[in-house]
This record gives sequence, structure tokens and C-alpha cells, in this order.
Amino acid sequence: MECLFGITGKDFTLLAADTTSARSIVVMKGTEDKSRQLNNHTVMLFTGEPGDTVNFAEYIQRNIKLYKIRNDIDLSPRATANFTRRELAESLRSRHPYSVNMLIGGFDTKTSKPELFWVDYLGAMASLPYGAQGYGAYFCTSLMDRYHYADMDLEAGKELMRKCIQELKTRFIVNLPRFKVQVITKDGTQEIEL
Repeated sequence: MECLFGITGKDFTLLAADTTSARSIVVMKGTEDKSRQLNNHTVMLFTGEPGDTVNFAEYIQRNIKLYKIRNDIDLSPRATANFTRRELAESLRSRHPYSVNMLIGGFDTKTSKPELFWVDYLGAMASLPYGAQGYGAYFCTSLMDRYHYADMDLEAGKELMRKCIQELKTRFIVNLPRFKVQVITKDGTQEIEL
């Protein structure tokens, strides 16, 4: 019952994740954080089995920080997504595979371009201008396809994200009352309200 959204624009990446933690017909928590900041310009949103998601997200977060400490270099969003995809693919060949779907978004300071990567639990990865994971993808991919354009500004991106969340509230049977929204620019990451 989880929803993750990501949109890239002219000079930003906008990410949103619902904050509901539910199992079967029971909502257990309404303030679950389904995101991890990997470095100043990269954020990972995750969904899947509750134990796997937190464990895998913290593992990736700590390895990205370890790389920064050892090499004094921040990985780009693309490098981070490739590392994450490889770790997920390697876990598939172990006795304990992770069941985690992700959106990894950020701003590459070297190329001055926003990036968004869609990664599923099988280790498949795609670079996209917009994307969704979870049940929200069934409702909002068509909205993103209709209203997204390559050089959209932040206000247009926020408006598109509002449309996606409103579409879920209108059509999705499950109540997802709150979303954590983050914007990543050349200046770093910040949480915003829609």
C-alpha cells in the first residue's frame, strides 16, 4: 500500500513518499520515514518488506558514507544508483535476498543536471525523467506522462506532485493522508510542504 513518486525538472529533483506503515488491514504508524539521504545531493526512497527496507537502506547509506570517508569524494546520483543496483542484484544470488523497490534521485553537481533512477527488487534499473513505485504508479504514471516536460520549473513540479497526491486521494481505496516531500537542487536537499 506504499507510494513513491519522483520528478526531475530543469534544475531540481522532487521526491515524495507516503508516511503510512500498514500491514494487511491495520495501519501501524503514520509517521514512517521511507527515505534516506545518501549524501548532500542524493536521496533514496524505498518500499517493500518492512525489515528488508530499513536494513538495506541503512546498509547502502553507511557504505556511501564510508566511500566518502575513504576517498574524500561524494558519489554522483548515477554512481550511487549503480552501486545500489549491484548490491541488490548480488543479494538475489544469496540465501537472504532483499525485497526492496527504490527511487534514487539527486542533482549531479559535475554535470549540473538532475537525475532520477527507478530500481526494483530484481536489480533492474532505469534512468527516468519521472517515476513511481508502489500502488501509486497505477494511478499517477499517466498524470506524469501528460503534464511533465523536460524544462519544468520547481513550481510546475510541485503542482504536478499535488495532482498526483490528489489523484490518489480521489481514486485509491487506501487513505494515505501525509507525504514527505524533498527537493534536491545544486544547493543540496531540503524538505518542503506542498
